[in-house]
Amino acid sequence: MKPLSLKARALAILARREAGREELRRKLAPHAADAAELDALLDELAESGWQSDQRFTEMWVNSKSRKHGRLRLQQDLAARGVARETVAEFLPDAEAERLHAVAVLRKKFKAAPADAAERAKQMRFLSYRGFAADTVQAAVRQAWDEDAQDTFFA
Repeated sequence: MKPLSLKARALAILARREAGREELRRKLAPHAADAAELDALLDELAESGWQSDQRFTEMWVNSKSRKHGRLRLQQDLAARGVARETVAEFLPDAEAERLHAVAVLRKKFKAAPADAAERAKQMRFLSYRGFAADTVQAAVRQAWDEDAQDTFFA
């Protein structure tokens, strides 16, 4: 069987799902003859619209933002080599993030915290999910406030 060309490998990866430029570079590097060939291919894919960091970032944020906060999304995308400016374009605003945090909290915990230890546990959970400290505090307050529950689903 004939080995796949570098471009065929890249298109096979992109056919399965979106990939950032650096992720694609990492996956293709073992198969490239040299770095110049790989850079030329990545430039060609970006120019022809097959690969886009903006599209990858938008897809990633849309799929993860319901469960994770801005901080976690920024960290994950930075680890995948996406520029901060690109990430900032697609992150949810503070209000949307707070609403997501409330929804995540209500799904995980079915009742208001009974004591300070339980409240701290709920706050740690949201912090681990990448929600900012002020968002965590607002979400814990709002999640168990009866008036807020009515307006959340309205």
